[in-house]
Amino acid sequence: MDIHALREDYKQGELRRKDLHDDPFKQFEKWFQQACNAELLEPNAMTLSTVSAQGQPFMRTVLLKYFDANGLVFFTNYESRKATQMNANPKVSILFTWLPLQRQVHITGTAEKVTTAESLEYFTSRPRGSQLGAWTSQQSSVISSKQLLLMQFEQMKNKFLDGEIPLPDFWGGYRVVPDSFEFWQGCTNRLHDRFLYAQQEDKSWQIQRLSP
Repeated sequence: MDIHALREDYKQGELRRKDLHDDPFKQFEKWFQQACNAELLEPNAMTLSTVSAQGQPFMRTVLLKYFDANGLVFFTNYESRKATQMNANPKVSILFTWLPLQRQVHITGTAEKVTTAESLEYFTSRPRGSQLGAWTSQQSSVISSKQLLLMQFEQMKNKFLDGEIPLPDFWGGYRVVPDSFEFWQGCTNRLHDRFLYAQQEDKSWQIQRLSP
């Protein structure tokens, strides 16, 4: 399949140093709000990259659920493949791709579990079906059929027929504590604007323009 002619010239705008906030979290918040205002599909979708014990990189899309100056938080099964890999090697990277805005944000950092209280607060805010799904799925494990999964879901519905559904002890959040942010704005002729925020030993942020 020849796809060499698939080409888009990026003309939406540029990113200048004077436009950047000195705090990368504030800059991320600004861009994230603009992505939401543009009504993009799942603006909080991010690609999470981890590495196995054998050095094999893995990527998957997860949903950012909240962020602040302490980091970016998502939730998952603590027995999943990504959780196993993060427990062994907490160094991760995440990527937000907002193609309609011709933007990307790449973040590197360290993943750490959030408190049980934080996991419980988010879990109780989820729809009941999502809560049951967390109890049903042994994430990343091999299953024989979708029908078996649906049967297990019905079993969980019956088990928790009355009252609130408790937080599974194998489910919760991770916070990615960043050590770098890269903001990428597509520009014409492939002369894209890229700015890297790198955290220094004193916790300040150095900002550098990168060649496209």
